[in-house]
Amino acid sequence: MSFDNEEHYKRGLTVRVKNNDVNKALRKLKKMMQQEGIFQELRKREHYEKPALRRKREKDQAVKRWRKRQAELRKYD
Repeated sequence: MSFDNEEHYKRGLTVRVKNNDVNKALRKLKKMMQQEGIFQELRKREHYEKPALRRKREKDQAVKRWRKRQAELRKYD
């Protein structure tokens, strides 16, 4: 096993605080976490989701995406 790869994954997100401006660094960290999808992942894992409900949710999301694409295509016809 390579310890270099493990070191890479343990680093995570980092933000430097400049001029003691903690609020700005916190905003930047929250933005980075939002872009990485960490908040969404936390909400998703907050409670156990049964496999059948997960499949239903994913299918509903796929149908919603498909309908949205179809509506966009109809707009250009």
